Amino acid sequence: MFAPEVQRIVLLIGLAAAGYLLILAWNEDYMQPEAPVAPAEAPELGGGPSVPDIVAPQAAGETPTGAVPADSDIPDASLIGTRAPDDAGRPAQAETVPNRLVRVTTPTQDVWIDRLGGDVRRVRLPKYPVSLDRPDRPFNLLDVGNGRVYMAQSGLIGPDGLDSGTDRPLFDSGGADHHRVEPGEVLELVMRANHHGVQVSKTFTFDADDYLVDVAYRVENPYDRPYQASLFAQIKRDGGQPEDGGGFSMGPQPYVGAALTTSESRYEKLEFEDLDEGPFRSTERGGWMALLQHYFLSAWIANEEEENTYYGRKRADGTYTVGFTGPLLSVAPGASGEWRTRLYAGPKDQKRLEQIAENLNLTVDYGFLWWLAVPLFWILDWLHGFVANWGVAIILLTVLVKMVLYPLFSTSYRSMAKMRRVAPQMKRIQERYAGDRQKLSQEMMSLYKKEGANPLGGCLPMLLPMPIFIALYWVLYESVELRQAPFMFWIEDLAAKDPFFVLPLLMGGTMYLQQQMSPAMGDPMQVRMMKMMPIIFTVLFLWFPAGLVLYWLVNSVLSVAQQWYVMRKADVAAEVKS
Repeated sequence: MFAPEVQRIVLLIGLAAAGYLLILAWNEDYMQPEAPVAPAEAPELGGGPSVPDIVAPQAAGETPTGAVPADSDIPDASLIGTRAPDDAGRPAQAETVPNRLVRVTTPTQDVWIDRLGGDVRRVRLPKYPVSLDRPDRPFNLLDVGNGRVYMAQSGLIGPDGLDSGTDRPLFDSGGADHHRVEPGEVLELVMRANHHGVQVSKTFTFDADDYLVDVAYRVENPYDRPYQASLFAQIKRDGGQPEDGGGFSMGPQPYVGAALTTSESRYEKLEFEDLDEGPFRSTERGGWMALLQHYFLSAWIANEEEENTYYGRKRADGTYTVGFTGPLLSVAPGASGEWRTRLYAGPKDQKRLEQIAENLNLTVDYGFLWWLAVPLFWILDWLHGFVANWGVAIILLTVLVKMVLYPLFSTSYRSMAKMRRVAPQMKRIQERYAGDRQKLSQEMMSLYKKEGANPLGGCLPMLLPMPIFIALYWVLYESVELRQAPFMFWIEDLAAKDPFFVLPLLMGGTMYLQQQMSPAMGDPMQVRMMKMMPIIFTVLFLWFPAGLVLYWLVNSVLSVAQQWYVMRKADVAAEVKS
């Protein structure tokens, strides 16, 4: 028969193994994300322009003539300070027009454009699969269908504009309904329409290697008077969560909503809840309006030299529209005029976004510790350029952080070594003055002063890494570069949890070892609470991104090594001195 100590060890090992298997089974049954619904071959034609019936002349209290109906996609003409045309008429039976969708396929995007209005109804990203299990299925950023509404719209409004509350132009795309753009090529997709005798073209310019699309309107004015119109560009979206969901349930969630840059704020969030309370409006020079989600965004970028009116509102059908209207431009009789904007629909690539527009890179939202997260990402990206593995880059970043903080940690560990040496004397003082708290406090402070010990010094190793930990959490969680990035062995996605929970368990073990090396501080209740910390952290980290757990594991291993070295050195010096 085994000794009681051996039996206890075997029992603990058995319980640990059973608990590990239970966690794996629970994760398999309850923590797997739902499989995304397979999209249709083409986006739905519903959910787009909502056209109410033509009603009789208004009675008192009804919507004034020229105002946009509440369920229309088109921005209200008041955004440019003018009335909409009264003679608006919709192309007959637009829903029954064959081949309304035009598809453009590039190495970076797969785009569906509706000839009615020239709206972008779907954008797929071939370089970003939905999941590692489905590398053949591109991620759908914009889409209309399966209960989703997320599309990019643009047009001309104003006295002579093509678009109004009851009117969208039906463009002619020249017959071809699918265009392919090879690497290195540029495609100009020109769609034309005749609006009350005015020839209008809408041109989409696709770069095969970019996610930025130029959109331009060109008008030939046949009138003997000026042609006046204003460009609008907006994003229409439902208020639901995107396909890829948010963060894990125990951590902060990525932001899903609108954002823009203003003269007062470089990065201002415009949440759906804000639009529930009322419409938004702001006039800015240049700027952009974007809709953000985890890793990806869509954004309309305005011309830098123009004054634009930015807006957001909740529609009657529960969807939201955010965008801008440009200034009212006038085209002289017999002349031609042009209105331009740009649409970005793709990943939150910080370097590219910074090139496109000022402050657009801030849509990579690192939270309140952005000032720490940004340089961390720069260093991480620089290290990745050498090692070509994000996991190895995280390990090297952890080593660099430990080297920078080495002097502070060494001071803390030396203080812990002193506290460990005075522990027997502290225990005797506590026993001697157990009934006199004032005297006990005085004697303990005298002992700390005599021995040069600091009871708070040991807290430093736990407090210092926390801001870095939080900042690195957002770096790993918000940076699309780490999405589905493999490390080695079973870690195929550093932005997802460890599928076998090996890293969290190793991290918990190193935290427990580090705790055993530290002197027990506080009353018995506090000591028991501290002993629970490795267990609490291990359970919490089970569903943290593997890259973040890797950072904390390497940090703990280095801390154990540094603590052993510094405290051993301090103990030897104290023995020599005594």
